Amino acid sequence: MKTVVLAGGSGFLGRSLAPSLSAVGYRVLVLSRYAGASRAAAETIRWDGKKLGAWCDALDGANAVVNLTGRSVNCRYTARNRREILDSRLGSVRLLGEAIGRCRRPPGVLVQASSLAIYGDAGANVCDERAASGSGFGAEVCLQWEAAVNSLTLPNSRTVVLRIGFALGRDGGALQTLAGLTRWFLGGSAGSGDQYISWIHMADLNEMFKAAMEDDAMQGVYNATGPEPVTNREFMRQLRSVMGRPWSPPVPSWAVRIGAFLMRTEASLALTGRRCVPARFLERGFRFQFRQLRPALADLL
Repeated sequence: MKTVVLAGGSGFLGRSLAPSLSAVGYRVLVLSRYAGASRAAAETIRWDGKKLGAWCDALDGANAVVNLTGRSVNCRYTARNRREILDSRLGSVRLLGEAIGRCRRPPGVLVQASSLAIYGDAGANVCDERAASGSGFGAEVCLQWEAAVNSLTLPNSRTVVLRIGFALGRDGGALQTLAGLTRWFLGGSAGSGDQYISWIHMADLNEMFKAAMEDDAMQGVYNATGPEPVTNREFMRQLRSVMGRPWSPPVPSWAVRIGAFLMRTEASLALTGRRCVPARFLERGFRFQFRQLRPALADLL
């Protein structure tokens, strides 16, 4: 049986990926700070993401390691939270690199999560993997995150970085928040509504992780997003339609900032965006189950 280790796999992405991998015959081991954090599709191994320990044995002989570790960015960007967001990402990369380096039978591949936030607030510009990085806190975090991956010396393990888009799933994530607002007739566009949302259905994202694990030709950076990004205005219009809600007035930027403050998060998460395409996945013939937004939302909601 093939074995995959999901570091930080008890979060939103891992809770979807683990059963998807288990369903195709993988033994899934989840590294988590919380005992019993994973579900029936996986086994939980305790780690703190900061120091080597008995958990390192799980990596020896594994087919793949997927690193999903990182403090959620859905918070207020206080100095403390900024530090935790960055440190949790850089620390886990370095720690896993050290652990893999000590393996007698290193895993064949390290699949590292990153984010499309690396492109900053890119407006209507189309960003593929060759696009320049942007500015702002999110972009800076991603630049340091990926630099940490590139600094690893792993002669026996491929390295694939997936820059993940706005992941749509049933069990958490930002869609849950937006659907909740829309249910209460608060589903208007945010700010100008012109900012792009590069979305992907979780089913397709899981297949991208599998491809990165199994295709020996894959190496380097890939945009892990759907092929048809939409503006915030169009996203909310289709969300209202799927949920059977009428038109809602746009929410001005100042009101978004007040709402974000009350929800203890950052307004920039709603007011900025990027129009990204998965050029390298398309070049390799990746087949999307959900290319268009409305079928994706209808499937989930």
